[in-house]
Amino acid sequence: MLTLCKDIKIISDQKPKDPSSLAHSFSDIHILAVDDSLIDRKVIERLLKTASYKVTTADTALRALEVLGVVDGTSGSAATNAIQVNLILTDYCMPGMTGYDLLRRVKETSALKEIPVVIMSTEDVPDRISMCLADGAEEFILKPLRLADVKRLKAHVRQRSPPADIKELKSKLSSDPTCEDEQVQVKVSSEAVDTAAATVCPKRKTAPNDVQLDKNPPVKRPRLFDD
Repeated sequence: MLTLCKDIKIISDQKPKDPSSLAHSFSDIHILAVDDSLIDRKVIERLLKTASYKVTTADTALRALEVLGVVDGTSGSAATNAIQVNLILTDYCMPGMTGYDLLRRVKETSALKEIPVVIMSTEDVPDRISMCLADGAEEFILKPLRLADVKRLKAHVRQRSPPADIKELKSKLSSDPTCEDEQVQVKVSSEAVDTAAATVCPKRKTAPNDVQLDKNPPVKRPRLFDD
């Protein structure tokens, strides 16, 4: 058993939870797909919807910025009524503004920079791939896009989403930052225990000294001879 702060107990399950229960379900993820090719855009949209993602499409990078609510094409701000998306999937080669340019603009905009961006292209150019990854792209996918590729997109959203149990616990403790006189019991997966120890108590930088985690209780061995 792991004891956190004063009266808060987090019980570690012997069997880890299904990872999908700790993050977004596919239907909760909203993807902005950007491609100037109508055929490619329709294929991408169909694949994303087959994987149960919510999809918004744009035919240019500039249109994508409008959807994202970038005001007057300037970086650093976005309209408050912009569509909220969890991930941007964009083609690299597009007229006017490339997918790389869109990536740079997203990462330069404070309200958008945390949105994961994945680049697609029909051309396998190592320097181009390295440039996109160095400037913040989560992944560079070669076309044609496959169902396995779009299913893998969920992992990029999961990396940026704290476990649901942790968010719930932090919400319950928000009214009592000292973590005192509040008793909460939450079951979390074994992978989240270490994270919970460092996050559920805002005024502690590390887990308290009274943390005790006994995952491997002593095994009783049979006596072979009488004393």
